[in-house]
Amino acid sequence: MSSTAALDYQALDYTAEVAAATAPLYAKVARVIPEIEWPFHAPYVDAINRLKKERNAIVLAHNYQTPEIFHCVSDVVGDSLALAREAVTVDADVIVLAGVHFMAETAKLLNPEKTVIIPDASAGCSLADSITAADVRLLREKYPGVPIVTYVNTTAEVKAECDVCVTSGNALKIVEALDTDKVIFLPDEYLARYVASQTDVEVIAWKGHCEVHERFTGAEIEDYRKNFEDVVIIAHPECPPDVLDAVDFVGSTAGMIDYVETKQPKRVLMVTECSMSDNVAVECPDVEFVRPCNLCPHMKQITLPKILESLQTLEPRVEIDPAVADRARRAVERMLELS
Repeated sequence: MSSTAALDYQALDYTAEVAAATAPLYAKVARVIPEIEWPFHAPYVDAINRLKKERNAIVLAHNYQTPEIFHCVSDVVGDSLALAREAVTVDADVIVLAGVHFMAETAKLLNPEKTVIIPDASAGCSLADSITAADVRLLREKYPGVPIVTYVNTTAEVKAECDVCVTSGNALKIVEALDTDKVIFLPDEYLARYVASQTDVEVIAWKGHCEVHERFTGAEIEDYRKNFEDVVIIAHPECPPDVLDAVDFVGSTAGMIDYVETKQPKRVLMVTECSMSDNVAVECPDVEFVRPCNLCPHMKQITLPKILESLQTLEPRVEIDPAVADRARRAVERMLELS
């Protein structure tokens, strides 16, 4: 199959054999993927799962991936911390990162000898784009001796200039574990503010924002409450403060999922990237999901045809300058140690 064909959803046939092979997978996602769409997805799902075995490859998928990726071709799923942890232990020659570029870089940092590929190298992140290594060096000059904590949503070059990485799930724990009166927290301003509200440590924030979460507003949350009186609303801490003040629970991606699976609310609104609601809905059939559908345009650059093509060609590969990688790896490994 040519790479051009791999990008064409009509290039693979939905045969009886493919239908039979993928039927158990469709049964799992039938509530969130219309039956009419499955003949387009199934040939790619089947081809990817067969080619993974041939390549000794594994697919790591973030929670914001679409259900046909998340539930049907992925071997490891989770938030940034879970993917970082699993990247260390995977037994595979090839790692395909179904997420955005900084996640693939993190996987490569922790697996320097393995082939790490990302199906679309242009899948970026507004947070990662909001700060550079030069910015971090200037902050060190301005605040000498103050530890610099960086969210994993940053490039390897930025990580290399920082002391430790964090995710939304472990940020508070790591900030307090540093045993300091003051930290610089990069690059998400709203996550930094949320952490500051939970600790006595002074938090100096950078003004980066997630283009998905920053679009939510407190007024929008109140409108949902008026229209769905019994709805439980939970939000990611990358949302603006007025949103966090208006919801019932604030938590990381993993924390939000755990909340829904544990509490089993009758009706829930997850204030985060839209596909996560679809993926959690598969596991929680008794919960009704109200969906404010803000999609991450970068996550949606990853598709089944691109995953298949990346497995065929083993491209685009993620490579990091060794001098940068050594320093960035220390920041990620310190996160894993402290969390």
